[in-house]
Amino acid sequence: MSDEARRKNSLTATLRSVTLSNTTMRNEPPHAQDLGELEHAVMQHVWRLAPCTADAVREALLPDRALKDSTIRTVLRRLEEKGYVTHTTDNRTFLYNAALNRQRVAANAVKKIMDFFLHGSAEELLVGMVDTEVLDRKELQRLADKIGKSKGAPKK
Repeated sequence: MSDEARRKNSLTATLRSVTLSNTTMRNEPPHAQDLGELEHAVMQHVWRLAPCTADAVREALLPDRALKDSTIRTVLRRLEEKGYVTHTTDNRTFLYNAALNRQRVAANAVKKIMDFFLHGSAEELLVGMVDTEVLDRKELQRLADKIGKSKGAPKK
């Protein structure tokens, strides 16, 4: 095989790999740990203010962070690419909304952690949280009761 043929095969394999990974990433639900610190701060304001403009988000980040308008627009565009926000337009103004609520993003993140560390076991996660005193047994029972009521479980 010639050097040129090898280069073409290598390029084709690389392109196929990049295309496959990009396609796979887009089909996965967003996870909170996919967010950088600034993206997380922006999402907090989008959840609170939506529908909102980039200017409203930038102003909400003040005085903690003095950022350029272009920086906020870039962060919002990246959040949209990741599946966290959507936008509509009003004249020429982009209005941003969260694509998923906080609870859904948090649940997706916890699921990813459970899959990675605990082979998907919610039981191991909850027992570990009690064992490490993140939750006490009373709090866990209160949550179990609340879940039972929300799912319409028969009363004991």
